[in-house]
Amino acid sequence: MVVNKFINFFSLILFLLLTFSCGTINRINQSNTNITVDQKIERYIKLYAPIARKQMKVYKIPASITMAQGILESGYGETTLAKKANNHFGIKCHKDWKGKKIYHDDDEENECFRSYRNPVKSYKDHSLFLVNRNRYRFLFDINKKDYKAWAEGLKKAGYATDPEYSEKLISLIERFSLSQLD
Repeated sequence: MVVNKFINFFSLILFLLLTFSCGTINRINQSNTNITVDQKIERYIKLYAPIARKQMKVYKIPASITMAQGILESGYGETTLAKKANNHFGIKCHKDWKGKKIYHDDDEENECFRSYRNPVKSYKDHSLFLVNRNRYRFLFDINKKDYKAWAEGLKKAGYATDPEYSEKLISLIERFSLSQLD
């Protein structure tokens, strides 16, 4: 008798806990879906702008360009590469890469991408990637305040396959006032 009452009481408590926790999870999921894309981008900027500015001071790459590329390439931190590999710039392995790897479908199936311990490493590697590759060398002759010329230069150097890449970078920079970071 006492055992049955205990089991019934325990079952009721368990039922109530599950009911309320499911409601809480639904509210959390609903609140995430109510966040606009602009709000997600602004949150990304707030989180990573200090890193982009530090990279600009060290490597002379405009922070506005770094931020716009990070937003675009990582889907403001929400792509599979950003979430699973902390790769915010879509940088592929290439022959010289000795670090961790992740395989992901991009222009072709199962392409090799770089994987990083954290986003800071991704931002630093992005800077080193641009600094150490001959095809980007001409960019460093451009004034770092001229984000339009930098965006066009990245497109010209073949950073991305999207023919509208520079326009997308410029649009992000202007829409979110990223040039203030430079």
